[in-house]
Amino acid sequence: MAKRIRPSLIAGPFLFLVGLIGLGVGFFVFKPAPVVQTTASLVGGPFALTDEDGQPFTDRDLKGRPFLVFFGFTHCPDVCPTKLFEISQVLTIVEKEQPDIAALFISVDPERDTPEAMKRYLSSFNPRIKGLTGDQAAVDDAVKAYRAYAKKVPQETGYTMDHTSIVYLMNDNGEFVTSLNMDKRDTEVAADILKAI
Repeated sequence: MAKRIRPSLIAGPFLFLVGLIGLGVGFFVFKPAPVVQTTASLVGGPFALTDEDGQPFTDRDLKGRPFLVFFGFTHCPDVCPTKLFEISQVLTIVEKEQPDIAALFISVDPERDTPEAMKRYLSSFNPRIKGLTGDQAAVDDAVKAYRAYAKKVPQETGYTMDHTSIVYLMNDNGEFVTSLNMDKRDTEVAADILKAI
């Protein structure tokens, strides 16, 4: 007499096989879209601006030198002068061990920030800070290259600028290294820079 196979013994492997097929179909049909990540290499890049002496200045002028970058404007009431003072203090410490260090203050307000205005404004800070401006298109290109932000904000009398307040550290190849935590003490920020470059 033939031995009967219980339905439960067939159902188990059958359901397992159906489950595997379902997973395979699901993987190909509902495959998640690839995640696009922003990397450090996407920060920074070519720019062509005008310095505080009215001379052309590009990223190529910094080849072989590590440098800081800060975006702001001369009519800024608080953030910009504070950051530039902090950068000045840090540069005074760093330049003793890294005499090639440079810093850029790139205006996001070229309408008012002429080379002459930049020169007057920066006379109160470390002379290693170079002021850069240009036409609106050139400034927009620099802002975009550094993944920064700038927007004109109308006021009752005139306007102000909303902008990124990051201080970027770039290496001697013009590559992004890190953003600096300027809330630390000057000596700590200086140590961070020297360690990173």
